[in-house]
Amino acid sequence: MNKKIFVKPLIAGLISFSLLSNPIYAGDQTMSEPSKKPNVTESAQSHVKSVTEAKTSENRQKIVDEAVTALNETKNALAALDAKKKAEAIAALEKVVGQLEVIIAREPELAFAPIDVRVTTHDLYASLKTIELAKKEAEDLLEDGEVQKARVLLKDLASEIVISVVNLPLATYPDAIKAVTPLIDEDKLDEAKAALQAAINTLVVTTHVIALPVIRAEHMLKEAEKLAENEKRSDKDNKALSDLLENSRHQLEMAAALGYGDKKEYKDFYKQIEEIQKKTDDGKSGKGFFDKVKHSLSHFIHSHF
Repeated sequence: MNKKIFVKPLIAGLISFSLLSNPIYAGDQTMSEPSKKPNVTESAQSHVKSVTEAKTSENRQKIVDEAVTALNETKNALAALDAKKKAEAIAALEKVVGQLEVIIAREPELAFAPIDVRVTTHDLYASLKTIELAKKEAEDLLEDGEVQKARVLLKDLASEIVISVVNLPLATYPDAIKAVTPLIDEDKLDEAKAALQAAINTLVVTTHVIALPVIRAEHMLKEAEKLAENEKRSDKDNKALSDLLENSRHQLEMAAALGYGDKKEYKDFYKQIEEIQKKTDDGKSGKGFFDKVKHSLSHFIHSHF
């Protein structure tokens, strides 16, 4: 099957932003699609930043200092071997073993010792139509066996924060380090260096993904709830409430289009938002309108992110 693929113009319609911050969060990116009200965008972005910083801080508090030192001393030993300084290399490895023994003695059940936290923000500026078109083009490319061309389209279809935790594997690392000293004693420096590098390469990275559109939608609904409970809303307040509800649904539609969970899971959210819109029409107010959607969305976030 031969097809002409409209690749370049489509890619031009997908504007993505990526930012790697090591070891802490460094900033916000543009929203998936402009909100109708600038204050909504700023508020949602501020919330995203707060969530990211909280998650990053939570993971950074789990970093094991002794493991960080152990890795640094492993690198020092490698550098010493490059300089053919056997005594310095052995001294560094002794420090590594000592640090690892402290960790294991303190937490014998710990399998992975966190040593670093990295945060990558990848956001997308595109319409829902453009996203769906990109997905369709990627499917056509895959059917034609054009895997790399499909990959170009798919790689930017994300709006998320990825928190990556680098871990030192305690089940294998200590033994790997202990096996190096005999090699140095036997003057097998190349083998010792290879063994150390192999140990460093066993570091394990675990990731935690936060879908930005879902987090933004949750925040917008919380802001909308405050307005919905106000019995004396002004016309401006009514417009703000309407915008927040519309934008929250749009963000959830973005999340669904990008594959953050099954599309079927989002249908209830749309229905619940529609019910809230009806209950708050013509300035009507009240409490409890958002209870159902808040509970559903909170459960969804904790289950997936």
